[in-house]
Amino acid sequence: MRVFYSEKHKLRDAKTELHGGQLVKPFEGPFRAEWILAAVREAGFSDVAAPVEHGLETALKVHDADYLAFLKTCWERWVADGYEGEAIPISLPVRRSQQARVPRNIDGALGYYANSAETSVTEGTYEAAISSMDVALSGADWLNAGNRLAFSLCRPPGHHAGIDLFGGYCFINNAAVAAQRLLDHGAKKVAILDVDFHHGNGTQDITYRRGDIFFASLHGDPADAFPYFLGYADETGEGEGEGANANYPMARGTPWDRWSQALADALARIKAHGAEAIVVSLGVDTFEEDPISFFKLKTPDYIRMGEMLAGAGLPVLTLMEGGYGVPQIGLNVANVLRGLEA
Repeated sequence: MRVFYSEKHKLRDAKTELHGGQLVKPFEGPFRAEWILAAVREAGFSDVAAPVEHGLETALKVHDADYLAFLKTCWERWVADGYEGEAIPISLPVRRSQQARVPRNIDGALGYYANSAETSVTEGTYEAAISSMDVALSGADWLNAGNRLAFSLCRPPGHHAGIDLFGGYCFINNAAVAAQRLLDHGAKKVAILDVDFHHGNGTQDITYRRGDIFFASLHGDPADAFPYFLGYADETGEGEGEGANANYPMARGTPWDRWSQALADALARIKAHGAEAIVVSLGVDTFEEDPISFFKLKTPDYIRMGEMLAGAGLPVLTLMEGGYGVPQIGLNVANVLRGLEA
């Protein structure tokens, strides 16, 4: 299995996050990728490659062009307007803002393009997000070349980034861009399987009306868990995407036995849909000790997770999403890769 990784992830090094009414040190930081890379190498996955730069051609097929332009210039505009802290959205369109337009002021534009208010934009954020996307695309290219397994150690993560929205530490939807790359190189249908604790609301936003990408997400019940609002079981897709969206919301304290039943069902539906490859949005924040989640998976469960993914018999591109605050995130990721190769 080839591992793709870029040192440029370190350019995204936010110092503030809005959490529990306070500005705190972010749960998502460079240490996450460093822990994971060290554990993956220790587990014997030594084929680590830097990504190839791809430009925005594929990203523009899943993201709004004005949104990507906003990300590129956001920090410079923020500084030019005299703000001294990190750029945090504070005024977001509300439910009856159907006619919302992009404000000229950068403070307003931040809110327009945000789906949550905890994530700050900082110097280096855009460059790190582009590099993370290239890590994902290089993994997709590895599968396009005929290989069956790749791990793209993406940071920042991507699954909360929608068509024209950032939030939840995510700016470019790496999984959706990678899936598009697979389709552009010959696949008729692919699947994105999100096993992060948090619902992949950005991915659902991108794929909900598409029939060529089957999206399945296993996550904490959105009535109780961030990002809220999307991720209920009755959201099944619209138009060409009807039937191509499967959500598995689960309750506080969900253990492996219950969680793995949902995974088995999702994999069966992915195969029935005719997917030719699976892009896995891997979050190990399902771990029992994760500080901002409430599932109860244990370290050995991640080997079994990888074995189940491999059992689908399809090429698998695994992308890094969440998992926070505890050193075991590296071992848990390595165990998924072990299971995939077993």
